[in-house]
Amino acid sequence: MKYAVIRIGGKQYKVTEEKELLVDKLTDLKKIEPEVLLFADEGKVKVGKPVLKDAKIKVKVVSELEKGEKIDVYKFKAKSRYRRHTGFRPQYTRLLVEKISI
Repeated sequence: MKYAVIRIGGKQYKVTEEKELLVDKLTDLKKIEPEVLLFADEGKVKVGKPVLKDAKIKVKVVSELEKGEKIDVYKFKAKSRYRRHTGFRPQYTRLLVEKISI
């Protein structure tokens, strides 16, 4: 099984070919260049120091903006009638990993 560990937007993801990947919202969609940290193919593993220069990953943007599940944040202090509620919905970009090559 061929897979790679890549870094996009400061986070690391394990990817395989023809799989979709949900990453934090990317601002510049024209030049997405994931850094390859590790490449494995049928038991042969190459690890970068810190990245592999010759490894290439081709990705395609499936959807620019997807919203995640709402996260509710509550603040509460006992005996003082202090209550606050805020909500947050993270935004994601969905990518398709087309090809992993070295």
